[in-house]
Amino acid sequence: MHKSGFVNIVGNPNVGKSTLMNALVGERLSIITSKAQTTRHRIMGIVSGGDFQIVYSDTPGILSPRYKMQEAMMKFVGTAFVDADVIVYVTDVVEQIDKHASYIERLNSLTIPVVIVVNKIDLTTPEKLEALVEQWHKTAPRARILPASALEKFNLDALFKTLLELLPEGEAYYDKDTFTDKSLRFFASEIIREKIFLTYSKEVPYCAEVAIEEFKEEESMYRISAVIYVARESQKAIIIGHQGKMLKKVGTEARKDMEDFFEKKVFLQTFVKVNPDWRDNDRMLREFGYVN
Repeated sequence: MHKSGFVNIVGNPNVGKSTLMNALVGERLSIITSKAQTTRHRIMGIVSGGDFQIVYSDTPGILSPRYKMQEAMMKFVGTAFVDADVIVYVTDVVEQIDKHASYIERLNSLTIPVVIVVNKIDLTTPEKLEALVEQWHKTAPRARILPASALEKFNLDALFKTLLELLPEGEAYYDKDTFTDKSLRFFASEIIREKIFLTYSKEVPYCAEVAIEEFKEEESMYRISAVIYVARESQKAIIIGHQGKMLKKVGTEARKDMEDFFEKKVFLQTFVKVNPDWRDNDRMLREFGYVN
């Protein structure tokens, strides 16, 4: 018997979806920061064993769109509801259950299995957790409720066994050595974007996007040229910093992470450009991979 299928992970920002995804896959595929809206694309992580293949899919956090970019992000979420064999809805011990009531209604209307992961249980007491789990049982009676801590990797074995039980029988979708559907170019841009989220505050990270203009594989290294797009000249000045020190810091930290991820030396150049409407520009959103 071979189990195979798509496990799509959805939920609101800041509940630890990406941390859970990375823990389940065993690879650092999705951006992890404390800020909302860090995951902008749908990213697949593939785990294969002798008698199973699980295709995990991390999606952007659920939000009310203000730009075409965010509309595209919510389409990724919508697609995840459609093509899943199992839905994992991630919440945590802080989030109010009715924060996105329409999505809870959608979960309850699904015919496929739903697992609700109550994350960050290390931040609460057993009594409060028990009450919260009971509340979730009443709110989503068809779903399986599983408390966990993605950061502490607590109860993830139970989650894995539950998912394996719920997946249908079938042949593998991908070669057993494949671990993601994304390219090295994509992860280069995501690593730089992660450093932007970790380095700058306020609105700057949310107004920034990264385009990889050159990605050349040489015998001893990858040669990468990246452009950071922002919406205003003032944001460009913040990204670059006094005498270019902030941009140099971002580039240095990104290069180190790329070398760890690619297992090869990296020569990285970064530039900053201003485009006031990139979040609503169809051509640029297509270039960034938000629309086909």
